[in-house]
Amino acid sequence: MNFLDNFSLKGKVALVTGASYGIGMALAKALASAGAKIVFNDLFEDKVREAEAAYKAAGIDAKGYVFDVTREDDVNASIAKITKEAGAIDILVNNAGIIKRIPAVEMTAADFRQVIDIDLNGPFIMSKAVAPYMIKKGGGKIINICSMMSELGRETVSAYAAAKGGLKMLTKNLACEWAEFNIQVNGIGPGYIETPQTAPLREEGHPFNTFIIGRTPAARWGNTADLQGPAVFLASEASNFVNGHILYVDGGILAYIGKQPK
Repeated sequence: MNFLDNFSLKGKVALVTGASYGIGMALAKALASAGAKIVFNDLFEDKVREAEAAYKAAGIDAKGYVFDVTREDDVNASIAKITKEAGAIDILVNNAGIIKRIPAVEMTAADFRQVIDIDLNGPFIMSKAVAPYMIKKGGGKIINICSMMSELGRETVSAYAAAKGGLKMLTKNLACEWAEFNIQVNGIGPGYIETPQTAPLREEGHPFNTFIIGRTPAARWGNTADLQGPAVFLASEASNFVNGHILYVDGGILAYIGKQPK
């Protein structure tokens, strides 16, 4: 067997939540390029159909489903439907999430709960729904999209940081519980990534752009392509003995104390 065959996802079914655009779509495209059959979800029918067309234009036959990752009954029914139509899920990428940038003293408990519900409860519900199928099949891969905020704090993102910190520990705990079933549960922690949502912040001269470039040893924003290799690795047999690990793709930010003032 060729060593590179360990990275092949041929014959695998991969479910990527929230993959109708952005990072989720980039990850799904990477898994597809390695041979996986792609299914994804979104909350809205129109977004699913638009994304299916975008995948088709890229030469990928991806099937979208409409369901809410925070509603357990909805998730269970959708996973059963996906399994019947596409096959048992081998790879789950918990990508769906939101962020609300609100100072803690101004944030309502309802807003806080919503972020926790989508960014932390959602991955738990999804993983719990998929795990029995993986156990029956003899193994699987779960990849949680964590964040540098799994490790760091910053103004206005208390709910997001709490959720992503919790997701880091959920990743570790599920890895411990399910390792005996040949299920590997790992995370990817993106740094600051070029997406349409961050475009206004990346304009030349914007204070936040200057801050990120100065804070990153690589001296640039990341791009979605930077996340694709790590996703294929963690989804493939090449990572069979990697479990409970968070792979930070951040250009070195977490390793960096910052520049010494001149």
